[in-house]
Amino acid sequence: MANTPQAKKRIRRNNRRAEINTARMSRIRNFVKKVEAAVEAGDKEAATNALRAAQPEMARGVARGVMHKNTVARKMSRLSKRVAAL
Repeated sequence: MANTPQAKKRIRRNNRRAEINTARMSRIRNFVKKVEAAVEAGDKEAATNALRAAQPEMARGVARGVMHKNTVARKMSRLSKRVAAL
C-alpha cells in the first residue's frame, strides 16, 4: 500500500492515464476495424476512405505514447497493401 503522499498521487495519476490510454487504443482499433471490414467487403472506395481516416489516428497514438512507432508503421503498411490489392 502506498504510504507517501507522492506514491498516492502517482496511483491516482496512473489510474487516470490508464483510462485515457485505454480510450485512445479503443478508438484506434475501431478505425482499423472499419478499414478491415471494408477490405473484407471488397469495397475499395470505402476502404481507401477508412484508411485515410485511420492513418492520422494511428500516428496520433504514436505521438501520445500509446503505441510503438514500428508497430504502427507495420500495421499501416499491411493495411495499405491490402487496400491496394483490391
